[in-house]
This record gives sequence, structure tokens and C-alpha cells, in this order.
Amino acid sequence: MKERVALYLQDAHDLRDGLEYVQYAEKKGFEAVWQAESRLVRDAIVPMAAYAAVTEKIKVGSGVINNWTRNIGLLASTFLTLDDLAPNRIICGIGAWWDPLAKNVGITRSKPLLAMKETVTVLKRLLAMERVTFHGEFIHVDGIELDVVHGRREPRNVQVFIGATGDMMMEMAGEIADGVVMNYCVEPEYNHKALELLAEGARKAGKTLDDIDRPQLVVCSVDHDHDKAIDTTRELLTQYLAQQPHIAKASGVSMETVAEIQSILGWPATHEQIQKAKHFVSDDVVMRVTASGTPDEARAKVHEYVKNGCTCPILYPVGGDVHLLIDTFAQQ
Repeated sequence: MKERVALYLQDAHDLRDGLEYVQYAEKKGFEAVWQAESRLVRDAIVPMAAYAAVTEKIKVGSGVINNWTRNIGLLASTFLTLDDLAPNRIICGIGAWWDPLAKNVGITRSKPLLAMKETVTVLKRLLAMERVTFHGEFIHVDGIELDVVHGRREPRNVQVFIGATGDMMMEMAGEIADGVVMNYCVEPEYNHKALELLAEGARKAGKTLDDIDRPQLVVCSVDHDHDKAIDTTRELLTQYLAQQPHIAKASGVSMETVAEIQSILGWPATHEQIQKAKHFVSDDVVMRVTASGTPDEARAKVHEYVKNGCTCPILYPVGGDVHLLIDTFAQQ
């Protein structure tokens, strides 16, 4: 039976190489590609448009943009435009962002739950081609609509997925979103609590857990040399645990370890700093919270995430041969 699988791309490759990876993934039966937008490096929208333009059937998602930096009108028109390029293939993955990055660019993320709820509510109404008046705490719009004059005027089939880590955001995602992008660098068993929260949120909206799609980011380092694959992942984890402590918390890594790493790493972290700090991340942590190792080891670990409630693994290739990763999980 064909399994669902997706590819996650960030910024560790030339953008034009990314186009070829996505075409190769489509050929090998991958369902979707998700483009990251996290650090101040590569935005998600430009690569998404490029992927959509060079493919025929693979879905293209933002994994994830934040709900603070794009005005709601622009956000809706952006996804309308992407849907024009690839009808019924676009997914809007959106998250609450994180500090210190948001703070460092002058954004105070107050009431993140309410801000997200307003964004998703108004975005979905605009993409349904409604005329919207909405006065909330964060969004104020008066009689606006996506005023298509040339082209398709029917409601757009753009699903909205929330990138949720915290409990309250996870529950709300079950209530208001089409799906949730579950986080990476967690043990497969972490999903159990997430599923309970999603089910509770879904119940509030008269839905069930089965109505909520649950793709999950999975850090995946595949190499025929087990030790090489593990070390590549260790470097990524060193950086993430320092920069995104909420992921460290979800990973079960002690705050003492995080503090040790943070004392060495600057912002942005240099290669030298990562090399100096990476010994704080043990082989055990790498194996617990990522799918790293030989092709067989990576497949077995990814299967654990699926067994624990992930509906579609979104594989994040760290280092190494992206084609090998795609071949490892090829569906055709």
C-alpha cells in the first residue's frame, strides 16, 4: 500500500537545486513539499511559487510562515496567487513564530492564541471569497474581499494548517484549522498528548480527530555510514536546542544542557561554535528525536512516528545526499 510522505526544504541548498529535488520527489511519489521560513534567511513564498511552477501534481506548503509579519489582506492575496499557479495544490502552514527573533525585529507576540485565531478565521473567510468585516484585537478589516476581476472567482481550496507546539495552540488547531503541522525533534511518543489535545479541540467544533490531518516534521539524516548520519544530525540539534528552547523542552533535553549550549553559541551561530558545543548532544538524544542512520534505520524510525499518530511524515534532509533520502522513502 502506498504511504503518504512529504519533503521539507529549508536553506541548506542552492535554490535551483531545490527545484530539482522537488521534481525528483514528485517523480518518486511524494505527496507534498513544504518550504521552511524560520531564521532570517529564505522566505517561503518565492520557493513555493517556483516549486509550483515546475511540477504537476505535488502539493506545495509553507512550513511554516508566521502570523505577525504579513497583513491579512496580503496574506490572503498571496495564497490566492499561489493557488492560481497550482490550483488545489497549495497549503498554508502558519505558526506563532518565536523569540528572540520576533522581538529582535520589533514584534511583541502578545496573546499568541488570540492573534492566531483571528488570522486563521479571517484568512479562511477571504479565501472562501467572502466579503469580510472583522474587528478583533489584532485584525481590523472593513468590507474587504479578494476582488478577482480576471481569473477564477470561485472559493479557493487552500487548506490552513497550524504549526503548533504548545498545548493550547495544539488544542486550538484541532478546533479551527484543517490540520496541524506537528513539530520535529520530539520522541514519537510525544504525539500521544498532541492527539488528545487535537481531539479535544476538534470536539469543540463538532469534528473528530480523523478530520484533522497531522503531517509531522521529522529530522532525517540518511547515509550508508551510520556514524556520519548521526554526526550530521548532532550539529543541527545543537543549533536548534539553543535557538528554540520550546523544542528542547518538547525533546526532553534538560534546561542545564540548553544553557551550556547557549553559553557557547552566538546569534547567528557560527560553524566553529556549533563544533565546540555539539558534544553536549548525545547519540541517545539524536536517535530518540530524529530519524538518523542508514536507510533501514531511518525508515524504521519514521514508521514509529506514523504508528504514533503522524498522518504524513515531512522529511527534513540534514546534510548528505537528498536523492538518497528521497529514494529511501520512494513510493514508486
